[in-house]
Amino acid sequence: MAVSGVQETMVKAALEYDRTRELKAFDETKAGVKGLVDDGLVKIPKIFVRPAEELAKELNCRPAEVQPPIIDIGGIQGLDRRKEIVNEVRIAAAKWGFFQVVEHGIPLTVLEEMIEGVRLFHEQDLEAKKEFYSRDSTRSVRLNTNSDLFNSRTANWRDTLTILVSTSGTLDPNEFPAICRDVVTAYAKHVQNLGNMLFQLLSEALGLKEDHLKSMECTEGIKMGCHYYPACPEPELTLGTTKHSDPGLLTVLLQNQISGLQVLYEDQWVDVRPTPGALVINIGNLLQLISNDQLKSNKHRVLASRIGPRISVACFLSGPFISSKIYGPINELISEGNPPVYREVQLGEYAAKFASTGIDEDRFLDYYKR
Repeated sequence: MAVSGVQETMVKAALEYDRTRELKAFDETKAGVKGLVDDGLVKIPKIFVRPAEELAKELNCRPAEVQPPIIDIGGIQGLDRRKEIVNEVRIAAAKWGFFQVVEHGIPLTVLEEMIEGVRLFHEQDLEAKKEFYSRDSTRSVRLNTNSDLFNSRTANWRDTLTILVSTSGTLDPNEFPAICRDVVTAYAKHVQNLGNMLFQLLSEALGLKEDHLKSMECTEGIKMGCHYYPACPEPELTLGTTKHSDPGLLTVLLQNQISGLQVLYEDQWVDVRPTPGALVINIGNLLQLISNDQLKSNKHRVLASRIGPRISVACFLSGPFISSKIYGPINELISEGNPPVYREVQLGEYAAKFASTGIDEDRFLDYYKR
């Protein structure tokens, strides 16, 4: 059978494409996705292009016209209002795994300064950023494009500055990038306070004493992911962040006013529209595990866009940075009629499993089922 010129070209291109080599070449520039855009890119590299079947099934779907709940958590000290808030949180965490909070106590100026600090970091001169570029997961501060770049099926259209913030004060803030050091330090303290409040509400939502989750050291560590999603010339071919659920306990997300975040609800993608002054809260896999499935860790993603940059700051509350710490279904939530769904897990093992599979893993929690 004769082979057309187009077919011959396609076969040759397929043979010449070495994904690992291209990933290494891209990573070694340390310039990230922003570097591609700064170079005037008009077609995205193949390492970012989603598989054809996914493009047809996932990226061309129409989002549903519903929204995750927005919960006003002001007035929480009033007994009646607190009961209402706890009930709203219970319903949202069990049904959606996602909700937004307003009147959370963090000043709007701090939120705006945090977004600006992330923008300034990512948009500074490349040489100033290179010292932070690393794939060493033991570093407390590191910059890269996709932590799972070499494990994932397709690269995501974003760069991330990751900062481990120890609530015990063992991490020196001087390790933070100077250009955003002050606001990162201030924002982390606000998130810690908010995290304490949210874990109280979630404890009560589970029918436990308000300090139960805190007593389990759920508030002891924060990993901050400062994401920068540049404008994309071909957003229909890629994603800012692929479909996934968060591995930790709870995520507090700050986003600028460029949309893109979607949550999977009743098998339909739902836009989580930016609300001025609001923070997005979502349940992580580990909280679903210890709640014995009473709370839901839901799939979500971020679309790429021709408009940018989209900037977000995800604070992952994942418990203490101690690999020997063990979490399992809470005893008070277990009964003869409600046996444990999951086995106990050591945080070090849990983190290693997630690192080896990447965020593409679709059924991560199933690995820990009894």
